[in-house]
Amino acid sequence: MRNEQIIGSTYTTRLRAMTLALVVGALLMAVKFLAYFITGSAAILSDALESIINVVASGFVLYSIYLSHQPPDKSHPYGHGKIEYFAVGFEGALIILAAGAILYKAIPAFFQVRMLSKLDFGIFLVLGTSVVNLVLGLFLIRTGRRTRSAPVEADGKHLLTDVFTSVGVVIGLVLVKLTGWSWWDPITACAVAVNIVITGWHLVKESFGRLMDEADPELLERIVEILNQHRHPDWIDVHQLRTRHYGNKVHVDFHLVVPRSLGLLEAHLEAKEIEEKILTSLPEVAEVIVHVDPCEYPLCQWCLQEKCQDRSKDFINAAKPWRVEKVVMKRQHRGEQ
Repeated sequence: MRNEQIIGSTYTTRLRAMTLALVVGALLMAVKFLAYFITGSAAILSDALESIINVVASGFVLYSIYLSHQPPDKSHPYGHGKIEYFAVGFEGALIILAAGAILYKAIPAFFQVRMLSKLDFGIFLVLGTSVVNLVLGLFLIRTGRRTRSAPVEADGKHLLTDVFTSVGVVIGLVLVKLTGWSWWDPITACAVAVNIVITGWHLVKESFGRLMDEADPELLERIVEILNQHRHPDWIDVHQLRTRHYGNKVHVDFHLVVPRSLGLLEAHLEAKEIEEKILTSLPEVAEVIVHVDPCEYPLCQWCLQEKCQDRSKDFINAAKPWRVEKVVMKRQHRGEQ
C-alpha cells in the first residue's frame, strides 16, 4: 500500500513537471523564432530549430509518463513502463535530427554572406530564453532524479544543452558585432550542432541500455546489502539475482537456497520474508519473485545450519557475506564462494 501511494505521488509530480516544460518550451520557441526573423542570424535559427525538438520531445515524454502509469493488461502483463525508455531514445534521436537541420541551414551561410540586423535585441532575447531554460532544466533534472524518472531527467539535460547552445549563439553574435566578420554566425551554428549530437548520442545509448535490461550496479549493491543485513541460517545461498526496470518501477527476482528439511510452507514463508524486506527498504521496487531451491551437498561448508540431518561435511561456520559479483551468477558457474 505504501509503495502504491509513493508511485501515485511521483506520477502526479512528473506529470505536472512535464506539462510545465511543454508550455514553457512552446513560449520560448516562439521567442527564438521572433529573434531569428528580426536578425536573420543562422546561429539563432539553429537555436530555434532545436527548440522545436524541445517541444516535440516534451510532448512525447508527457504522453509516455501518462502511458507508463496505466495498469498492466492482457497485452502488457508487466505494465507499460518501458515506454519511458523509448521516450528517452526518441528525444536523443530528435536531438541528432535537429543537429542535421542546423548544419543544413548553417553550411550554405558560409557561401551566402548575409547582413545581420538588430543584433542587440536578438542577443537580449536569446539570453532571456537561456535563463528560463536553465532554471527549468535544473528543475526537471532534480524532479527526474527524485521521482526516478529517466525521461524527465533526460528532458532536463536536453534543456541544459539548449542553454549551452544559446550561450554559444550569443558568443557568436557578439563576435560578429565586435569584428564585423559575418562568418562567425555559421561557425557558431556548426559548433552548436556538433555539441548537441554528443548529447543526443548519450540519450540514445542510455535508452538502449534500459531497453536491453542493462544491469544496475547501484541497485544490485543495495539489494545484496539488505540480504546480508537480514540473513539467517535458513538462507544458505542466493544466486542469479536480476533486476528489470519498467519506468520508475523495478522487478527483482533471484534464487534462494534453503535446507532440504524445510517443508513447502516453511520455504514459502522464508521467501515471503525476503520479499517484504526488499519491498519495505526499496520504494522503487514494485515486485520481488524468489525462486526457492533445495540445498546441494557442495554448499555444506557454507551452510549456517549446525545441526542438519542432511549435512555431508563437518560444520565449520565459514559462511562469508554475499557479494554482487557472485550473487548475480548462476550457481553452477560460481565455483567457490
